[in-house]
Order: sequence, then structure tokens, then C-alpha cells
Amino acid sequence: MIYRRHGKTREKLSIVGFGGMRFKNIKDRETCVGMILEAAKLGINYFDTAPKYFGIKSEQTFGEAFKELKKQNMPFYSSTKTFETTEKGIRKELDRQLKRLGLDAVDFYHIWSVTSLDNWRKRKRDGILDTFVKLKEEGLIRHICVSSHLIGDDIKELLDENIFEAVLFGYSAYNFSIRHKAFEAIKQYDIGCVVMNPLGGGIIPQHPDIFEFIKEYKNQSVVEAALHFIFSHEKITTALVGFATIDEVREAVHAVETFKGADAVHINKIKSEATNSFGTLCTGCQYCDNCPVEIPIPKYMEAYNHKILYNSNKTILDRLKWHWDIPKEIAGTCIECGQCEEVCTQHIPIISRLKEIAEL
Repeated sequence: MIYRRHGKTREKLSIVGFGGMRFKNIKDRETCVGMILEAAKLGINYFDTAPKYFGIKSEQTFGEAFKELKKQNMPFYSSTKTFETTEKGIRKELDRQLKRLGLDAVDFYHIWSVTSLDNWRKRKRDGILDTFVKLKEEGLIRHICVSSHLIGDDIKELLDENIFEAVLFGYSAYNFSIRHKAFEAIKQYDIGCVVMNPLGGGIIPQHPDIFEFIKEYKNQSVVEAALHFIFSHEKITTALVGFATIDEVREAVHAVETFKGADAVHINKIKSEATNSFGTLCTGCQYCDNCPVEIPIPKYMEAYNHKILYNSNKTILDRLKWHWDIPKEIAGTCIECGQCEEVCTQHIPIISRLKEIAEL
């Protein structure tokens, strides 16, 4: 296993982390706990969950596993999150989380899922930063972190608070272009960087034909290639993979074993060929992000990708609701000026896609 320094925290985290939101059968507690223990034996030491992953069952499962890891004197780091914003709400939730996890303190506690600056500013007004500082001073959390879905360099507004020690954000061979500016901003602050959805939320392994271009050599799987793409970014501490089965854990660890270091030529090849390989998928270049009526076009086009990949309208709505936290109705405010289509490097029919989304 490879371990990297997690920004200014100085903690050494495994280059692969265990994400707790994709267990195949969360009701099979013995199997799920066994997966976590096996991952720890294979060298994974970063374990991430949240209070809404399978209700509270994911945190409960990790709690059982942590109890066993402590018995075996095996080192591990805990990570979880909160949507709460007020001190009362956060303290109530954290108290329950610590009990479920069987811990005295959470190692990495995240302000969960910042999707817009308006969303962020509301949380600040509720006093969330002051509360997190108090919790750290009291020893209930060890590191103050944030989970962000912001695109462009909007994340700078969060990082300028100089309070966050680590960031959890999305980045992969599937969406690197839409996250590139955020990643560049993160690197400037020398804080810990954990990547969620390094396999594109399952999109990459489910569509190996689409992502064939990311492979470096013949016998390399797209999972290996996708993880190697992440590993090649030295400022990324950990690729957080949501595991469904023990075989997936072993496959990710195998990818670590086959990683021979960053190949800048190949990485640049991936980036340069991404547009052609994605075809009619939006690559997130953001040239269209200057709408006169302020429609967040890149977010809607990214959601539309899911229809192309999964051939289902429902996936668009799910993406808008759970990932971007924006309603479909805004897409219907398009005035059809055509500015976005003029600058689209993919020649995507943005206007018709916006109309389709609004009418779903």
C-alpha cells in the first residue's frame, strides 16, 4: 500500500480509501464488516461514511468494524459528515455518530456537500464554522474538513477561511475537466485532498468501451487505469472508492500494486483525447458558463450525461436532486439566445437538452 501525507494534518493516509455508501447488501452486516476488516488487512486505513448512507446503517457497520480493529490493534482513520448547520443540530448529530461509530472523536469531520456559494453562506450565517472550531477544541473531532461539489474556482471562498484542513471533492477521468479549477485552487492551500467518485460513481467500470482511451497498456482494466489516473496526481492523498463487494476492494488494492508512478505523457494523452472519446457527453469545459439568464448550464449538461450513459430520464432527475441540488425548472427559463451553443466545443444541442430537462 502507498501512503501519502494528508496536507497540513501530517497524517499518512492510504492512497485508496474505503467509501461506505455502496455496500451490495447492507443488511448482511457480517459480510460488510468483513469487507472493512479485509480492507484494513490489505493496508487501507481511511474509512469514510455518513449519517444518510443506508440511513444510519453504514455508520453502524463501521462502528462494528472499528471495534474489531481496535481489538486487533490495527490503525485506522474515521471520516464522516453532517448536513446540520446550527450548533445544537451539529452537536446532537455528532453525539449520535460517535456512539454509532464507537469512537471518542471523529478523525475527519466534514461540512457535507457544499453545492453552491449561497448554500455555503447560509451555513456560515448559522455559525457552522464556530461550532466546528469548538468541537475540535473539545477533542470531539480532530480535523475540520469540507465536502464540496463546487465547480470552477468558487471553492476559493471556502478555502480563504483558513480553517479547513482537508477537502473531499469529485475528480476522475470522467469529470476532471469540470473539476480542474477547483483542484488547482485546493493545491495552492496545501491542504489534504480526498477524491470521491474516482470511478465516476461507477460510470467508468460500467462503460469500459467509452473509457477505453484511459488505459495505458493492453491488460490494464479500466478500473486500474482510472485509479492510476488519480494516483498520478501527487497532491491527491486518497482515492475514495465506494465498495460493493470484497472483490472490488481487492481490485482497488491490486491497482495500487500495479501503479508504477505518474506518466505525464499518458495523463496528457487522456486529457487531450477525452473530448473525442466522450462523444456527445459534456466534458465540462465550462465555455457555456456565461448564460445571460444565469442558468447553470454545465451542471444541467453533466446531469444529461447520465441519460446518455444509462438511457433513462430518471437518472437526470436523480443527478439534479442529489448531486447538484438544483431543480429541473430553472432549465426552462432558457431564452434561446444561442450563446452557449456558439461556444460549445462539443457542438452539443444545449438549448434542446435544457428544454427536454425542464419538461421531464
